[in-house]
Parts: sequence; C-alpha cells; structure tokens
Amino acid sequence: MENTDNRFDRKADGLSLLGNAATKYPDDYAPDVLETFENKHKENDYFVKFNCPEFTSLCPITGQPDFAAVTISYVPNIKMVESKSLKIYLYSFRNHGAFHEDCVNIIMKDLIKLMDPKYIEVWGKFTPRGGISIDPYCNYGKPGTRWEKIAENRLANHDLYPEKVDNR
Repeated sequence: MENTDNRFDRKADGLSLLGNAATKYPDDYAPDVLETFENKHKENDYFVKFNCPEFTSLCPITGQPDFAAVTISYVPNIKMVESKSLKIYLYSFRNHGAFHEDCVNIIMKDLIKLMDPKYIEVWGKFTPRGGISIDPYCNYGKPGTRWEKIAENRLANHDLYPEKVDNR
C-alpha cells in the first residue's frame, strides 16, 4: 500500500540530503549543497540558532588549519535552511582557504541568498594562532523592515560584555 501522508516525505519538501545514508562530503567550498524548506510559522518572528563548535578552514597564506565555534542565528522569512545541508556546507570549508573574517561573511551572504531571512548574524570564535584569537561577527537586517534597525543596533552593541577568554 502506498503512503499518501507526505508530512514526513523529504522529497515532497525538496530535500535530498536529510535521511540520505549515501551523503557525499565535498572537497572544497560548496554553497550548492544548501537546501531549504518552508517556514510553517511565517506569522511569527522567532530566532533559529545553530551552534557549530567544530568549524574548520585553512589559512589562505600558510595552509594551516583554523578551528572555530561558529554560531548562526536568524529570523526566518519564507524559507529555512535544512540542518544537514548546513552541516555539509560548513564542512566544505575544511579544505578552503579563507581568512576568518571572510568565512563568517561568506557564510552569512550565502544564507541570505538562499533564504532571504528577516535577520541573520554569524559569529566565529576562532582558536588562537600566534597568540591571538579572532572573533569576527557580521549581521544583516532585511532593508526597509524593522529588522534593518535591529541589525544596526545589534552591531553597535555587539560585544559590550565580552567573555573572559582563558580556555582557547
């Protein structure tokens, strides 16, 4: 008997990675792996937060690995990013040479292009190399909406109370 209940049908939602045991991980930066699904609560403003404590990329000059905890928070609009595709996308930076600041801005811009969120912020907390840790932060609020002003305010007040860094 055919299942006509498509509440859990990933293909009906246009998802190809979720539940796929034969997932292939890209060798380099791959924004094309990102997938979306419909926001079923468009009438609500709410944050979705991803914590990615094992982000890695390569220094574009030395080729040395860089490690970070990357946090992505966004207020969805029509589309939302599917988490497995996001995991594979973030993994694609593993062999990609980019400075820390580039990584967080590239991630944010790719997610804006993918989802057109009301608001998004990306914060990378990189482990030290050469005795210095770098924690780039970027954000975006949809122009012409209240989220544009919220983005300006959050950026202006971003790191007023920085954490004590003693374990990185």
